[in-house]
Amino acid sequence: MIKISREFYFLTMTIEQDEIYYMKQALELAKQAYSSNEVPVGAIIVKDNTIIGKGFNSVIRFSDPTAHAEIVALREAGKTVGNYRILDADLYVTLEPCLMCFSAMIHARIRNLYFGAFDYKSGIFSTDKYNFVKNIFNHQISIKSGIILEDSLKLMQDFFKERRGAGAAERGGLENR
Repeated sequence: MIKISREFYFLTMTIEQDEIYYMKQALELAKQAYSSNEVPVGAIIVKDNTIIGKGFNSVIRFSDPTAHAEIVALREAGKTVGNYRILDADLYVTLEPCLMCFSAMIHARIRNLYFGAFDYKSGIFSTDKYNFVKNIFNHQISIKSGIILEDSLKLMQDFFKERRGAGAAERGGLENR
């Protein structure tokens, strides 16, 4: 068990085969984001053992600051089920969600969240933001972290290492590539 904040624990010990399978699907989407020069994050939504939504970071592609992998996947899943409530569904994402994405999951009524790597810069749990907003949420999501952690982390590290070496700072940052 890993403690990220004063009250939030993540179970990382028992990882099931289906969790690995679905996270690998999300990782393939993250690789598509990487190939598109987007921050490599992929997400899928599973209901009744069927993928009903998938997405990868597309903020540059769509010129949309909300087009995070999770949001793209939630939009597709909502269309698939014909409702903004995506009941009894699980979301798999390669990187710890930000506050915006986690809040969208709450509104969609996602049942379980599985993620790979921690995001110490803007993740809702590892930055302690969750402790500031948890009392306003009227829905609880079960969370499990560390699923194919090394692969998710390596993809992110490779992406940013490549971008730094490619003169991103001279171009005004990653957003302007």
